[in-house]
Amino acid sequence: MQTTHDKSGYLSEIRSATGVNVSRCYQCGKCSAGCAVADEMDYPPSLTMRMLQTNDVTHYHQLLESETIWLCVSCQNCLSRCPMEIDIPRLMDYLREKSIEEKQVNKKSKYILSFHRAFLDSIKYTGRLYEIGLIADYKMRTFKILQDMDIAPKMFAKGKLPIIPERVKNKKQLNTIFKESDKK
Repeated sequence: MQTTHDKSGYLSEIRSATGVNVSRCYQCGKCSAGCAVADEMDYPPSLTMRMLQTNDVTHYHQLLESETIWLCVSCQNCLSRCPMEIDIPRLMDYLREKSIEEKQVNKKSKYILSFHRAFLDSIKYTGRLYEIGLIADYKMRTFKILQDMDIAPKMFAKGKLPIIPERVKNKKQLNTIFKESDKK
């Protein structure tokens, strides 16, 4: 089995899809040092970058099956600390989508994936985050119906959970954005 892609392999695909050139990383480690969740990750950001740099398909699939890509909260601390300005959060977004596409999602990340999908559905249908819709969608996906139900009355009382969703004015443009992202 060949474990290395040729020049048209995943590295060029990553670069054309995200604009991220992983070969620019010189392993200073500032991304991992500043990452708030690096200790929870199976592969911290600097190791993720190194695994991609090897152009080894085995490493690529290990990343797609990892918890790392789902634990990244896209806070952009790694990007702000990177002397080469490598957009690791954008790379993580790409790897998450590839993980879904190739059905390689880490089983431990199923609740994160459920939240990810519920969040995107909320945006897709209203153009904005609709908290009640997000919560309902997440609970239906995970069957955690009673989780956190004790805080809902307090949130309603403080006006944090509007009953009617706020919608964007140009729904057609929103649909175009989602159609374009589905093509990619």
